[in-house]
Amino acid sequence: MDLEQETSQNMMLIIDDSPLIHTVMTEIFRRSYEIINAYNGREGLEALVRYSHNICAILLDIVMPKMDGIEVLRTISRQGLLQQIPVFIITSEHNTQVLQEAYTLGAMDVIGKPFVPYIVERRVKSIIELFQARHTLKMNVEQQQETIRKQAEALAQLNVGLIESLATAIEFRSDESGSHVRRIRHITLELLKKTKMGEGLNEKEIELIGVAAITHDVGKIAIPDSILNKPGRLTAEEMEIMKSHTSKGAELLSSIQQLRNNEMYSYAYDIAMHHHERWDGNGYPHGLKGDEISIWSQVVSIADVYDALVSKRCYKSPFTFDQAVEMIVSGQCGAFSPQLLRCFLEIEDGLRTTYHVPKEIMDADDYC
Repeated sequence: MDLEQETSQNMMLIIDDSPLIHTVMTEIFRRSYEIINAYNGREGLEALVRYSHNICAILLDIVMPKMDGIEVLRTISRQGLLQQIPVFIITSEHNTQVLQEAYTLGAMDVIGKPFVPYIVERRVKSIIELFQARHTLKMNVEQQQETIRKQAEALAQLNVGLIESLATAIEFRSDESGSHVRRIRHITLELLKKTKMGEGLNEKEIELIGVAAITHDVGKIAIPDSILNKPGRLTAEEMEIMKSHTSKGAELLSSIQQLRNNEMYSYAYDIAMHHHERWDGNGYPHGLKGDEISIWSQVVSIADVYDALVSKRCYKSPFTFDQAVEMIVSGQCGAFSPQLLRCFLEIEDGLRTTYHVPKEIMDADDYC
């Protein structure tokens, strides 16, 4: 067959310098396969490159001009094609070392000349059917894995959506925009993915922390509306009740059994409990200090403060971005770690594009 001819999906490549072998093999297999003929090793490799996705088997002679069968086999082996295409050595060669190398390189079978056509047909066809069955099984497994992956991805997105909906509903209770929780997630991911704050965390862990950040204020569901939406300064007693949203949020999360089995639970619990802790130990509820505060809680804490400063609240108008940065850096909103501040300043300019903040400015000394 002319090597330039259009081919089918069921081809057998015969590489042999003997026209008689080509005639005999073609007669044996022509009813089952489309035959490609090559008369030396180089010609065989050229055909293999051209039709590699269509070839189901290679019948290969050892002793040939230009390039012998062992060199062809070495090349095929280096290309990793022997996992996809079975190679049968058809030879009168009896050198044990040569045959051993053929097997070592990955030849599926060695058929000696002269041979019985019926036996050759059964031996070759059986192996081809085995390879095709294995390929079909592999494709089915890959399709099933892809289906499972997509289902898991959809379920994960559904879980994120449900968590986000719960957190958003709570934010609306406190007269805050539902986009607050999405911005907190975004800022958290930016800090962990684009700065040194994410060092030591892999991509999956960072994504889990991003989802966990959404739940940072779920404890506000337990805070009375009269305190949550009070436009003026909170009394000392009211402030203590407001502060309890951290521990109440952690308790709420721990009471959801399905969530406790989720990989992001430990991050969510810690963030809900500790996102108001401060580097100098003057935060709440436990007065944690320095590295006692987890990286994820530190990151969410600065994201929460920044978003609150530049957003409108029932008790304040938004600050400008520059004012918000100055308040955070100067410590007006509590102490943050020096590294966290450096990392925050690295990305802060890029965060501004997610906001549309009015120009109003209002003094809110006790806000943070």
